[in-house]
This record gives sequence, structure tokens and C-alpha cells, in this order.
Amino acid sequence: MIDFVKGTVAECAPAYVVIEAGGIGYQVNITLTTYTQVKDKKELKLYVHEVIREDAHILFGFERTYEREFFRLLISVSGIGANTARMILSAHRADDVQKAIVDGNVNMLKGIKGIGLKTAQRIVVELADKLGKLAADDNLLPSADNTIRDEALSALVMLGFQKAPAQKAVDKILASAPDMKVENVIKQALKML
Repeated sequence: MIDFVKGTVAECAPAYVVIEAGGIGYQVNITLTTYTQVKDKKELKLYVHEVIREDAHILFGFERTYEREFFRLLISVSGIGANTARMILSAHRADDVQKAIVDGNVNMLKGIKGIGLKTAQRIVVELADKLGKLAADDNLLPSADNTIRDEALSALVMLGFQKAPAQKAVDKILASAPDMKVENVIKQALKML
């Protein structure tokens, strides 16, 4: 499975980007939100969700890991495919969609092209509890300035540490050194846990 694609931007359009990496051009479908973040870059790293079908291998790319995780939550909802999830994340920022789901704002969701009332209700029903529990601990989708914190916390959880103690360790480290690199935050946190 492909986790990310990093390379030179060969082509960039509102719906996709072509990244040349190792002599191969990867066409990666993106949201409009991602496009606005990457449109002027020459070098690019996108976190990828790969969809493998009988007739195609399709890549969906996101600049931040939490956007990809939110995309994966959306496609876990019955009746929401990858293109519909991409449409949702193109219409609104991921944190705005998360808030709408947690608040039960069906009207905001059904205002998105391709989302009807029943689909909007299904999204709220299937994801509100999951997102509500995450929001109680910590936002699934932190603000852009918390990218270092988010990446370090994700890495520690993937290494098998519980989220709450890992979060305390990362917060303590970043409180004393907010500009520390992700790798160093993880190393310091490993010493504390």
C-alpha cells in the first residue's frame, strides 16, 4: 500500500496533481482545499489513500495526515464513495465538516452537491459518536499550526502507546520547545513514556 508520494510537480489542476517520483508520474486526485494549499509548489509530498478496483488503481492525496484520516472516516459510511468524500472535502474544510457532523448540522451537509437528506442523515448518525468521542479527548482535526503535534501523536499511537499519556508527553515537550522537529518530539516522548 502506498502511504505517500513525494516528488516534483509535473502538472497541477484543481482536481488532480501529477507528481514525478523516481521517473514515474503519479496522478493523484485531490480536493479543492488541497489544491489551494499546493498549487504554487514545485516539490510536493501528499499522503495517499489508494483505491484498488478491478479496472483501476486510483490515488487520492492530502497534504496532511488528518485530512486523509477524515476522508477514510467518510468513506466508511455506507453509500459514501471516494469521489463523494472528495466532493465533501472540496466543498468545506475538514474541520468544518467535522463540526457539522458532531453538531448534527444536516443542512450544511445536504447543501453539498451529491449529498441528499438521507445521505446527510446517515453521515451524522454513523460518524457523530465517533467524532464526538474524539472531540472530547482532542480534535481529530487540529488546526494547521498543530501539524507537528498531530504527526508526533499519530506516530506514538501507531507505535502502540495509549493516546492520553502520549498526548500529555507531546504537549509538555512542545510547551517548552514549540519549534522542535517532529522526529525530536517523538524521541523525547519515547524517553518520557
